[in-house]
Amino acid sequence: MAKAAPTFSLKDQLFNADSVGDLADEYAGAVPGFDRDAFHRAAVSGIADRTLMACLDWFADCLEPYLAPDFPTMADQIEAAMPPRLDPTLRDDDFGRFIHAVPGILAVRHGLEAHRERALDLLHAATQRFSMEFYIRAFLNRWPDETLARLAVWAGDENYHVRRLVSEGMRPKLPWAQKVDLTLDQTLPLLDRLQADSTRFVTRSVANHLNDIAKFDPDAVLGRLAAWDAAGDQVAKERDWMRRHALRTLIKDGHAGAMDMLGFAQDAEVDVRVDVATPRVVLGEALEFTVTLEAAQDVPVLVDYRIRFARPNGRSGEKVFKLKVGAIKAPKPLVLKKRHVLKANATTFELHPGAHGLVVQVNGVDRAETTFDIV
Repeated sequence: MAKAAPTFSLKDQLFNADSVGDLADEYAGAVPGFDRDAFHRAAVSGIADRTLMACLDWFADCLEPYLAPDFPTMADQIEAAMPPRLDPTLRDDDFGRFIHAVPGILAVRHGLEAHRERALDLLHAATQRFSMEFYIRAFLNRWPDETLARLAVWAGDENYHVRRLVSEGMRPKLPWAQKVDLTLDQTLPLLDRLQADSTRFVTRSVANHLNDIAKFDPDAVLGRLAAWDAAGDQVAKERDWMRRHALRTLIKDGHAGAMDMLGFAQDAEVDVRVDVATPRVVLGEALEFTVTLEAAQDVPVLVDYRIRFARPNGRSGEKVFKLKVGAIKAPKPLVLKKRHVLKANATTFELHPGAHGLVVQVNGVDRAETTFDIV
């Protein structure tokens, strides 16, 4: 019998004897009396029984006995142990190493109440090695006015990681992070400054931030994007990319205002037909279908499809998938073929046998629907 393939573990990839060894070396070179081997043994011993985020707290626990008890001195020691800054000449995809999140944990533990300004200085230095987006949020909640004032300064920082932290740290729905209690009047003026940034790492964060807002205030997002278009202080190609990225949730929802902003008319006269080549699909194999779109004149189209999944309790769930952004060039039809694998071992969305629905959405409007069975 063949052995099952090993399960990928992000935690084990990020935290292991080698990565903890690097952290130990950094502190051994900066903190007098630091016992590198003792720290390494203790830190590695706690990895197996902890979650990814709990490991970071554990590493901070293991470091604390070697650091000064007063926070200003501790912060000096932490900064002395930091590796070189991430390359400030890059524009994207340089997130850093999770192992270097530890300074943020210690800043919150020991600096939040009595040493706010020194702790914020520490986060400013640390975020140039690994994003402090999780840890700035504690300061935003405890000291909103003072922290926002610091973020206003950081929005003009020469280092793009610091500028990104301004947007990412304030995101209303940042994954894995504690909630921040900020209003749009507090956050949007800072996004106004960051939307014209020259680095994709920053503009992606701004677009993701707007996408978060779109989930509870679509009009605010549409209004801000329109204002940024009118201002014209971002290059057109990047502004178009940010617009599409910021509106992605509204597009999946078929929001009329988002469709209109992207130039996809919901009332466009389009005939749509969907033909399923595999009406009965074995779990683990592929649903294959063709969508044919016809129009009397040229029409820009954004085509998505939704699968309505059967559930054992009789209820159904839906998920939207992208199909095509393009145009019908009349009188030629636009023919789109899709092969959608229905994974038997999906970890995020369990599939079940039974009747399922397939809905084709064009420019945010349901245009055609059919069914298929998973067996």
